[in-house]
Amino acid sequence: MPGVPIADRFAGLCAAVVRILPFGLSRLVAPSFLGFAVINGFTFGVDLLLLTLFHGGLKWPVWLSISIAYVVAFGLSFVLNRALNFRSHAPVGRQAVLYVIAIGVNYVAFLLGLGAGLSALGMEYHLSRLIAGACEGVFMYSVMRWVVFAKREEPVSA
Repeated sequence: MPGVPIADRFAGLCAAVVRILPFGLSRLVAPSFLGFAVINGFTFGVDLLLLTLFHGGLKWPVWLSISIAYVVAFGLSFVLNRALNFRSHAPVGRQAVLYVIAIGVNYVAFLLGLGAGLSALGMEYHLSRLIAGACEGVFMYSVMRWVVFAKREEPVSA
């Protein structure tokens, strides 16, 4: 598909996959949800790789390792979701501010609250991060779809 922008190809592929989902899921799953799952599955892998490098390899504290890996992965997620999944051309400033607020809430509630909390209670840190990741996935998709990258109505000028 030469000449077709990569964002359009990504959206088309997601829509095509959603159309063939079994058990009536094609009526329930939005193509943007599949795109979010693919992108955030990749960035979550980056997050876990960095967490393992920082904590497992460099022996940094869990809270610091989680924090740095989180910031890098979520920055990558914002760029990829904005460009490929939600294909937004709106000014990036407002979106970036809303996204930073969302990841701040997500960070405190799920990463430090749930992820580091479970680890502090004795759960293996990868498992605690996986559980926190499942919760944050639902939260972040909702925020990105209906708040950060929501389609805004253009004001009608008289």
